[in-house]
Amino acid sequence: MPRHLELLSVTPADRAAWEPLWQGYQQFYQVSIAPEVTEVTWQRLLDPAEPMKAVLAWQGGEALGLVHTVRHRSTWTTGNYCYLQDLFVAPAARGLGLGRALIEHVYATAAADGCSRVYWLTHETNKTAMELYDRVADRSGFVQYRKVL
Repeated sequence: MPRHLELLSVTPADRAAWEPLWQGYQQFYQVSIAPEVTEVTWQRLLDPAEPMKAVLAWQGGEALGLVHTVRHRSTWTTGNYCYLQDLFVAPAARGLGLGRALIEHVYATAAADGCSRVYWLTHETNKTAMELYDRVADRSGFVQYRKVL
């Protein structure tokens, strides 16, 4: 893990640090999520009864990365799966090991929570991230299909 890096679950006071990273994530994927959806997402991330969690990577008092996860049941195991839904590191902090640190943090907390698997998706054009992902996880070989409703 990079020196002086803290990985902390979000608190209500972290909204101003989280939101620019959330916006940066959307810009990276060239999407725009409606403000009302962002508000609901933020409230879910703070609610201990929700299966969604968020962690920020802090260095020198600045939030430089985020990860969002969703835990859910599976028909294949008795332990929950942990879906790593969003991972983002600020452009100025890339290459410092924050992405790996956030993924390893997800692995550790998911294992501690009794999850049997962590998995995620990325876009096929996200080659730089895929170089990291190929070092820290196995490709499943599955192809995603979806229908927006």
